[in-house]
Amino acid sequence: MREFQRTDRVADQLQQELAVLIQREVKDPRLGMVTVSGVTVSRDLGYADVYITLLGDDDPARIKENLAVLKRAGGFLRSQIARRVKLRHVPELRFHYDESVARGHKLSSLINEAVESDRVRRGDEASDDEESR
Repeated sequence: MREFQRTDRVADQLQQELAVLIQREVKDPRLGMVTVSGVTVSRDLGYADVYITLLGDDDPARIKENLAVLKRAGGFLRSQIARRVKLRHVPELRFHYDESVARGHKLSSLINEAVESDRVRRGDEASDDEESR
């Protein structure tokens, strides 16, 4: 089996192109600071699932609005990709919100809280040991 499959190479190229296109070419004022976090392409290259994150915005209504803007701009983005990337058929773009970044932040804060409470508990135990001497 080859080390890199064609779908992986196409997905990487689409991610790079979409990141630039969304930032520079989509002129909708409702669109926030969108980052393309990943792209997966179906085996037949018919569909591309584009995963996005919003910088500093976790509001579900805002996420839904940004996804609607990107869905509406999907045809334009697809035509621009067709001009830039040499493919016989440009995959249909499907946009999804990538929750992994928000989930990672939440887990990180939970870990920090647990470490801090453990540090406080150990500090209390150390002061109790000093008092008993």
